[in-house]
Amino acid sequence: MDLDHIYNGMPAADLGTEGWHKPWSGGNGGSCVEAMRLMDGRVALRQSTDPEGPALIYTRHEMETFIRGAKEGQADFLLAGSGVAD
Repeated sequence: MDLDHIYNGMPAADLGTEGWHKPWSGGNGGSCVEAMRLMDGRVALRQSTDPEGPALIYTRHEMETFIRGAKEGQADFLLAGSGVAD
């Protein structure tokens, strides 16, 4: 895989079929976010129901910042009013 040609929004299928993981999954009928760690430390995310659709590419720092913030409750507003984490 040519790391110089990996970009945000690229077709996830271009990243290959090996290495995708569902780090979290719930009772949502199989609709999950899948993640792949790239060789240079970046992380690719895709929608499991659209494996050939766009991949979102994040740096290690971006993912680390998001995960830390989520653990600290900084993303709880995303669930406000949904009945999930009210």
